Amino acid sequence: MTLDALAIGETAVIRSVGGEGPLRLRLLDMGLIPRTRVTMRKVAPMGDPIEIHIRGYELTLRKEDARNIVVESLSGGNGGDPA
Repeated sequence: MTLDALAIGETAVIRSVGGEGPLRLRLLDMGLIPRTRVTMRKVAPMGDPIEIHIRGYELTLRKEDARNIVVESLSGGNGGDPA
């Protein structure tokens, strides 16, 4: 699944960051790197942008950019590592 598909309150781990050139580098610079936990905090009333919690801060992204980030959900299912 991609980051834009998370439900509010759902936590996931980033598996890969796509995109090309400057967009991919910008996402990585913002801390969106593989094996990092993210939690969906808010979705704007019209559905775009979204706000996530990552590395101790809140980050707002356009859904179009969030679709470049592949995540694995930790909420529900088997959970994840407890750390």
